[in-house]
Amino acid sequence: MALVKRSLSLHGHRTSLALEPDFWEIVDAHAQQEKRSLASLIAEIDDNRDTEDPLSSAVRVWALRKVRSFAADF
Repeated sequence: MALVKRSLSLHGHRTSLALEPDFWEIVDAHAQQEKRSLASLIAEIDDNRDTEDPLSSAVRVWALRKVRSFAADF
């Protein structure tokens, strides 16, 4: 599966993030549900990740945890 690269500003710095479309779908849905920007959600994930972990990995783990949490509610 091809990665989809998006550019955004985090803490005043431009960066790009490449994820699989399935992960972007989860991230986008959550940002829309919370009525917040993609950049603010990614910045929050960035702020809470281990500095040794790549941002893309942190976003994937965050998305996986959201899906697991949603599934546990059923």
